[in-house]
Amino acid sequence: MLIPDVPDASCPPLEYSHFPTKWQAVLWRNYNFVTLKKLAAILECSEDELTNAAQEMGLPAVQPEPSDWVRYGYLTVIRNNWHLLNYEQLLQLLEWTPERMRAALREEDFLWGKLGNMKPDCGKVVYSPLTAEERTATEQFRQRWQKYVPAEEYGYQENPFTFSGKYRTFFPANGKEGPFSLRFVHSYAATCGDLLLDIDSRDPVPENLLKEYAAQGINGIWFHVILYLLHPVKGSEEFSEGFETRLKNLAVVVERCKKYGIGIYLYLNEPRGMTEAFYAKNPGWRGVLTNPKENQYACCTSKGEVLPWMEEAIYTVFKRVPDLAGAFMITMSENVTHCNAQHKVDGCPLCRELHGSEIIGAIAQAAERGMHRASPEAKLLMSDWAWAEKNFDHEAEFRKKVIDQLPQNVWFLTISEWGKAIQIGGTPNTVFDYSISQPGPSDESAEAVRYAKSKGLKVAAKIQANNSWELSSVPYIPVPYLIEEHIKRLASAGVDGIMLSWTHGGYPGGNLALIHSSVDELVQSKFRKQTAEKICQALRLFGEAFRNFPFDVITAYTCPANYGPMNLLHAKATGRKATMVGFPYDDLTRWRSCYLEDVFAEQFRKVSDGWGAAMPILEEVKKELLPEEQELFREIEIMATGAYCHLYSADLQIRFVRCREAGDLAGMKDAAAKELENTKRLYELVREDSRIGFESSNHYYYTLNDLLEKIVNCESLL
Repeated sequence: MLIPDVPDASCPPLEYSHFPTKWQAVLWRNYNFVTLKKLAAILECSEDELTNAAQEMGLPAVQPEPSDWVRYGYLTVIRNNWHLLNYEQLLQLLEWTPERMRAALREEDFLWGKLGNMKPDCGKVVYSPLTAEERTATEQFRQRWQKYVPAEEYGYQENPFTFSGKYRTFFPANGKEGPFSLRFVHSYAATCGDLLLDIDSRDPVPENLLKEYAAQGINGIWFHVILYLLHPVKGSEEFSEGFETRLKNLAVVVERCKKYGIGIYLYLNEPRGMTEAFYAKNPGWRGVLTNPKENQYACCTSKGEVLPWMEEAIYTVFKRVPDLAGAFMITMSENVTHCNAQHKVDGCPLCRELHGSEIIGAIAQAAERGMHRASPEAKLLMSDWAWAEKNFDHEAEFRKKVIDQLPQNVWFLTISEWGKAIQIGGTPNTVFDYSISQPGPSDESAEAVRYAKSKGLKVAAKIQANNSWELSSVPYIPVPYLIEEHIKRLASAGVDGIMLSWTHGGYPGGNLALIHSSVDELVQSKFRKQTAEKICQALRLFGEAFRNFPFDVITAYTCPANYGPMNLLHAKATGRKATMVGFPYDDLTRWRSCYLEDVFAEQFRKVSDGWGAAMPILEEVKKELLPEEQELFREIEIMATGAYCHLYSADLQIRFVRCREAGDLAGMKDAAAKELENTKRLYELVREDSRIGFESSNHYYYTLNDLLEKIVNCESLL
């Protein structure tokens, strides 16, 4: 097996019948990723043969210079080839070792899960000369996309990954701090991988980004780290190769941020579960078996080795980098960590004797001792993400029991909307996280805030200010009145700090300005009165439309709103299960989660219709703009249009699948025709603005070629 610790799959790949041959699909999807020379080596042909083949598909005679996708957008590359190339060819494309692939799949923000916990059995793909029939089909492929996008409109006007040129503070704080002393966000430039190993090739905190954050009143940035990659376990140093480099780079990053009054906060999900090879050397670390299929074990915090190492590791990191501002910890769910992280504690004879709150409390206490022994002023924030008894029962009481275990100089960090009771389309449900459409705080979170404050703890709340998994493919969703509503409630609750994003939502602009000003104040400061009123009207309508989003965390993770028009239409059901922010496929059952199909479809129709009804207001405003108003207006228009393309696409994909299952061919064609036009609209936007479709933990959701492929896909269904 090529990839250690990663199972192969017998599942066949998807068939992409709109391509005449499979090797042409590889050429098309990777045309902007790597040179034709490299593709030729992978497909075992000459560069000239691929150059001719590309021209036959309508691609330019001279290949554009690849935008370093393998370095900056490797997650996009992996997804685009997951159903095309086998492991060997995929490694060849990325120029990765098997170990590098294993690390990415295991540790990079649940990549293996996003890909479906399986690798399709693709087989080797090689070039072969086209038959007469395939050549005819290739000409048809070219005609299908060039019918809607002429050859001269092919390609990016603004190259991918160049969005740093878009950083612009339209609404500076000008000294206003707002109600929160701590205001931190995930760096828009930081990946979820091993970012500290090499900060030269991909800088997680570039100067121009820091300048914009500081101008908007942001005083903290967070990103992922894994402790064993910063501090080795004695006798097992081979698992921590490069830790000295990471520590040195962390110091560089911290020092640079300090110049702008911004502190670095490390995200710790610890103690991190290790590989079988590690446990073989360190049996005293092995905890409960959490995933028998993949042979994953937790670290047992009830044994005598784990927590002392974690305490010493945190001490060492904060001692070596004394200007670190702090860290926040998630101690349940997420990655494999301790024996109760996934509620598998019954399998551990030691931990099952403890209450779950005691396990979390012991982790918090060890982390606090290590941090404050090295840096007494650093902040340790303990997140209540997934704090609960089994199956999320008795959450409120469990929270209180954990809070009782927290040291006095630890901050309590609550997920603001967690536990909020909602009823959408008559369907009762509960929000967990990642919701903008349903502003918090929940009653449960508000109660936890009051309880923590009664115990003398500082309190912060985590929200999604710019975007969410409901729609993460635009830098910020232009629904500022929903964000303002949420922030005002938190300020009234006496919250001390605010965490403004998860990995998505860290764009240095958009709704972040609401931490210091109201929507009306911001808009009126940049536009004339009559123009400002119309823009505010459109923004209110966008927000009211977005409230109709049929929120469920499974829906947010799996429905096609994030990928939008990139997600292909299938004339026949694929039978594939939608994955978490990975492959939506055509899995309407999973998309809708707890909602009845009719209700789910109607709610998405309300979202897209309501949003679409507000767009003409912006068209009207455009006619009366002064020159000094045009730049900010275009910014608002781009975000509104990008959001609409994605939300409308989700609506159309739901319609298409429902019509397909009902045998309604006319309905399928109508949905496909509308989706084609919608995809064309998004294509034009993506050409212009490199921010659209990008999200730091998934890289780009699509490329221009992906959108052209969708046009071919839709045209083939008409």
